[in-house]
Amino acid sequence: MSLNRRWSSHTIFLLASIGSTVGLSNIWKFTYLVGENGGGAFVIVYLASLFLLGVPVLTAEMTLGKMGGKSMVGSLVAIATKEGFSTGWQYFGWIANLAVFLILSFYCVIAGLTIDYTVNTLAGNLAITNADEGVAYYNEIMADPLRLIFYQALFVLATTIIVSRGVKKGLESSLKWMMPALFVILLGLLVYAMVTANFRQAVDFMFTVDFTKLNAKIVLLAVGQAFFSLGVGVGVMLTYGAYMPKDSSVARSAFTIAFADGLIAIIAGLAIFPIVFHYQLSPAQGPGLIFMTLPIAFSQMSGGLIIGALFFILLAFAALSSSISLLESVIARFEELGQWSRARIVYVGGFLLWLIGLLTVFSFNILKDFTPLAYPIPLQGKTIFGLIDYFASNLVMPIGGILMSVIAGWFVHREQSSNVVGLKNTSLYMIWRILVRYVAPLLVGMIFLSNL
Repeated sequence: MSLNRRWSSHTIFLLASIGSTVGLSNIWKFTYLVGENGGGAFVIVYLASLFLLGVPVLTAEMTLGKMGGKSMVGSLVAIATKEGFSTGWQYFGWIANLAVFLILSFYCVIAGLTIDYTVNTLAGNLAITNADEGVAYYNEIMADPLRLIFYQALFVLATTIIVSRGVKKGLESSLKWMMPALFVILLGLLVYAMVTANFRQAVDFMFTVDFTKLNAKIVLLAVGQAFFSLGVGVGVMLTYGAYMPKDSSVARSAFTIAFADGLIAIIAGLAIFPIVFHYQLSPAQGPGLIFMTLPIAFSQMSGGLIIGALFFILLAFAALSSSISLLESVIARFEELGQWSRARIVYVGGFLLWLIGLLTVFSFNILKDFTPLAYPIPLQGKTIFGLIDYFASNLVMPIGGILMSVIAGWFVHREQSSNVVGLKNTSLYMIWRILVRYVAPLLVGMIFLSNL
């Protein structure tokens, strides 16, 4: 079966790749991690890690994708055959596909919150004026399984519809306006924060570096956020790299994607923390920070209902741009097998995605006290959601990052990788090769060991 899976232009490829990396991790997770872990000290380690670790590994993964031209499993088989190493590496590709599917199953639940907040903002039900009301509203949602299931199902449906239409009609037609629109809204919120809230305090919090606030745990959290926000290690960016135009430079593309990824995270922080400080909230609110604080500002500002709804729907678009890349990386392999049509594969996958996602939904309410494993120690006290997250995010992703680096840095012949990476400067190529061979596996290995 002939598969037409190539981006129509380099610009579309970059928008798609940036859309894949820029999601809830940049806006939701980054802000609460900065708030909980020392502000500027966390940010500086994050930014350094983004370019010293993230860019080399991202380049390695996209290099493998461009070389293989297929899904993660298909590319690993093709590259192993060509370069003369074992095709047994493909089995990790299948494990990575499982991890991606599990990540997406709980991602859709969290992303469903953005739709919930959009609808209720427009309905006038989100008139939150203080921190206590924000926390109570958030907890009310998480305690209601039917409400979570409904919005989770809407998000899964949107993801499956887009992916079922293919690369050009589905992914391209949606991504080429989602990310620019989100960026415009974030800039608008940033301007609002600059003129009406405690912007100076937020700048000091995010960029005043006090290294006494750092410890080994916080450093590894910052390094891990830089690594995981790019979505490397599980074949998502490998798959998008397989679709990239032949004349696109992998290295320049990886740098551009990482730069955009970090920029959006910083803008999100500068837009959100002024509001946090203006309303005398704690920046260390944890995962509920963005859902507990922003509604306060939207309730106070002129036209807040429309602005708030627009922000949350575009936050949903950011989540959607990531979710379609996650699902595409899984669907790509099954489409290559040629047994079913793409639409059938996607909709069956979407149903399974929704079904498995129920385990996450129930982990927040009716099964919140159910912790099935008493050992090993890292798994003690974890809900079903916690176990799924631990397997996919703490184990498979870092192992995958190490394997991507090892294959690209050690198994692929130097001449071949040099041509594909696209670094004409020999010195720059050698720096990348050293980073991907030695530095990246060491740092990612430290993340892996810290999560055990």
